[in-house]
Amino acid sequence: MSLLSLGINHQTAPIDVREKVAFSGGQVDDALRDLQKISVVKESVIVSTCNRTEIYCDIEVDTAQTVSQWLSRYHGMSDDALLPYIYQHTGQEAARHLFRVASGLDSMVLGEPQILGQLKTCFDQAKSGKSVDSILERLFQHSFNVAKRVRTDTEIGSHAVSVAFAAVNLSRQIFGNLNSLQALLIGAGETIELVARHLTSQQIGKIVIANRSLDNAQRIAQEVNASAVQINSVPDQLVNADIVISSTASQLPILGKGAIENALEKRKHRPIFMVDLAVPRDIETQVGQLDDIYLYTVDDLKNVVDENLRSRELAAEAAQEIINLEVKAFDQWLCTHQSADHIRELRQKAQAIKQQCIDKTLSQLRQDNDVDKAIERLANMLTNKMLHGPTIEMRKALQEQDEETIRFLQTLISPD
Repeated sequence: MSLLSLGINHQTAPIDVREKVAFSGGQVDDALRDLQKISVVKESVIVSTCNRTEIYCDIEVDTAQTVSQWLSRYHGMSDDALLPYIYQHTGQEAARHLFRVASGLDSMVLGEPQILGQLKTCFDQAKSGKSVDSILERLFQHSFNVAKRVRTDTEIGSHAVSVAFAAVNLSRQIFGNLNSLQALLIGAGETIELVARHLTSQQIGKIVIANRSLDNAQRIAQEVNASAVQINSVPDQLVNADIVISSTASQLPILGKGAIENALEKRKHRPIFMVDLAVPRDIETQVGQLDDIYLYTVDDLKNVVDENLRSRELAAEAAQEIINLEVKAFDQWLCTHQSADHIRELRQKAQAIKQQCIDKTLSQLRQDNDVDKAIERLANMLTNKMLHGPTIEMRKALQEQDEETIRFLQTLISPD
């Protein structure tokens, strides 16, 4: 048997290809059942996220092409259409790849933690579908432990490497606990969506999303349990906003110094943390001159992100050393596990031969009732059957003058 990881990700395939081979949550159960029908597949887990689709299997040796063809045909694609984008790893390298994925080293954003939760969900789904046995159980549990060790022993996740995450991280540094605070997010693009998710993960008290298109604002608001308003109500919303993060496509500033001054007066000069992620800027530069305003631009955060990315890259080197050690540990377990399987299989074959000889001897004993002859026949049958395979191999070894094999076969029978 052999471990296999096979799939595509953001590094090997464009988004239009990734979309074609992605599995929705409802598809995975059916796909696992279909995959398990392939005789060479003993265990399987399907991992499908926006950036990757991967299949982890315990398969018979040299049958990876069968799994690759299954993936193509399941999604109605030709083998040739998908083949240029597929990567595959076997044995130790399959384990190494999964450990890197779980630790965030193979992610679009280096060190991002979301992938670990996604892996756990995919693994649980495969377990529920009964496509997981001892080898993939051990492999995935080991990967979860590796990811935890990487997070604990390195700085891989300690530094913000997106402006959205950096903005939220900075707000925590300024305010500490965000539970009692209100955030006003202006815009409804991808950046604001990421900001909203990060704020939600930090258990912000309330989020209001303002946008010219109320429908777009409501789409994000529904995902993060926020309120949606139209952009013309922003001056009124400022009064209750402790955090303001803006990212629109407007060519002119949306927030001026006068509107902020009015809001501060009504707030009795409680401070406002403001982040302008837009280019051109959404917030007039003069706003930064006001007391009780902490204003940061996208350039301020970009410097933070660049420095943090360098820190993560250094941490990734340390993480890789941890992974290398854990791959060796898993490989040792796998060798021991597979050895036990081989020994079990050998003993089962010997037991089958024994039972076959006993059954035949008892049948003959009932016919002639000669116990001595029956015992002699039993001994001869057992000897001939047990020596059949080794005798064939001995002849081959003698012909090829394979001294090592000859010595090994000679040790199989000892008069002791």
